[in-house]
Amino acid sequence: MRKKVTVVGAGNVGANCALRIADQELADVVLVDIMEGVPQGKGLDILESGPIQGYDSRITGSNGYEETANSDIVVITAGFPRKPGMSRDDLLIANYEIVKDATEQAVKYSPNAILILVTNPLDAMCWASWKVSGFSRNRVIGMAGVLDTARYRTFIAEALNVSVENITAMVLGGHGDTMVPLVRYTNVSGIPLTELLPQDKIDALVKRTRDGGAEIVRYLKTGSAYYAPSAATIEMVASILKDKKKVLPCAALLEGEYGVNGLFVGVPVKLGSRGIEQIYEVKLTEEEKAELSKSVGAVQELVDLIKTKM
Repeated sequence: MRKKVTVVGAGNVGANCALRIADQELADVVLVDIMEGVPQGKGLDILESGPIQGYDSRITGSNGYEETANSDIVVITAGFPRKPGMSRDDLLIANYEIVKDATEQAVKYSPNAILILVTNPLDAMCWASWKVSGFSRNRVIGMAGVLDTARYRTFIAEALNVSVENITAMVLGGHGDTMVPLVRYTNVSGIPLTELLPQDKIDALVKRTRDGGAEIVRYLKTGSAYYAPSAATIEMVASILKDKKKVLPCAALLEGEYGVNGLFVGVPVKLGSRGIEQIYEVKLTEEEKAELSKSVGAVQELVDLIKTKM
């Protein structure tokens, strides 16, 4: 019997998640969206690609959650994009309501599922979903670090004209402009990045990584990234469904690690069939600790705002 994954939100990120899951034959997919006809139409379109691409995964579109019952993983991508005149706080509260409802429905129909959050502001949405679900911390995970690290690796590969596969890197912290790319742990086939590029070039790469999402938004003007975010999400899904135990940077609930309690922060974790199976606490310099502390503070501000609305 195939595994089952529910993707909440049939927009660009959600639809691409469904397509990638089918393409890799990881699971059957239920695509859920409140827009009548949209998940059904996109689901059917992906299903009809099967004979050409060679997959037998079933794709079902739905406006409700009954068909999602007994999902192994629920990926929540649904949410509003930030619009002109909308403050960060407005976006936070609007998306909190969406994530709250999606989490309640996921728990109702798939009480044993693992939740992967993609909706922004990511770290705060993870916290909200965790509180609403009542799940243990290993079963609520945020997708951000995989994406941020992919962007960082892409920019390094471009700068050095080498394969992205040879680059090992790690980005910690919240998903935003306070994220912390760890230059000290970055290498190309074991060669430290600091031996390959001057500091000013490295600083520019770090800044571009932090602004990676905004750079794409500036180009698109009416939307945000979805190809790389969906790819990052599916790397996490695959590691869980296949019990690969990949070590990936993900938003995880910290309970004392890195001196943080009760917040979701991007850190390296082992992803297996039980979700987060281990959190790795890497040694940081005082400067790195200060940068991470600043990032944690930004996450705390958003969580505190949610608490006033709960």
